Amino acid sequence: MANLPPQSPSMKKDESNSSVCSSSTDSTRMMYAKSLVIELSNPDLRENALTVLSKMTDLFQELAPVLWNSFGIIATFLQEIISIYPAISTPDLTPQQSARVCNVLALLQCVASHPETKISFLKANIPIYLYPYLRTTNNSAPYEDLRLASLGVIAATVKVKTREAIGFLLASEVMPLCLQSIEVGKELSKTVATFIVEKILSDHVGMAYVCVIPERYHAVTRALDMLASAQNQPSSRLVKLLVSCYSYLSEKQVMFLPKTIPPPS
Repeated sequence: MANLPPQSPSMKKDESNSSVCSSSTDSTRMMYAKSLVIELSNPDLRENALTVLSKMTDLFQELAPVLWNSFGIIATFLQEIISIYPAISTPDLTPQQSARVCNVLALLQCVASHPETKISFLKANIPIYLYPYLRTTNNSAPYEDLRLASLGVIAATVKVKTREAIGFLLASEVMPLCLQSIEVGKELSKTVATFIVEKILSDHVGMAYVCVIPERYHAVTRALDMLASAQNQPSSRLVKLLVSCYSYLSEKQVMFLPKTIPPPS
């Protein structure tokens, strides 16, 4: 094998400069993100800050702690969420209102999924403020976008399953809201809601919650049966989630079989 030529000092210098430039760029971006977080406290600048920050959630792992630990920011998010409660019970929710709150929910999703902020997020009962969005049955675009974004926040808490997350979702009665989303939501909402249900069923405490009352068990199976028998072909992702849910439920199905077999007539 031919000897490779030695790396020239200039090449090493270029690599070093590239690394420095990358680090400098990341630092500059993070400073920009922090300046936008500050702007969230200003009502006149908030809408633009929400729009820009919601597109930066995948760029910075540390954005979630910055949002959570910045004074007044979570309270500002809750204010935005609550402000459209009157509109979601009417057919008058505008796309602009929905988009603004969806940007808030995108930021809350990154807080919900981050290991440093998830437990505090749950202890503060933040997901409960999203439940009114899941109780709506309107599936026009503004309402559906809110439904999907809210489910995304909840799903983020169980993407890496923990005892605290499952316990919170069970205690706050999220299961009926997920089943309703499966019934009235569109494809993506159905998929995310089924993902949450599957995560609950995969946990022994979650399965016990579903099976402790026959009506609860049958409500889950009815929602899944509706999905499985839908005229439209479900996505492969949704099919995998359905199979997984049925697999977990089949292990407990014997609990609800008749105790005695009736004699043949």
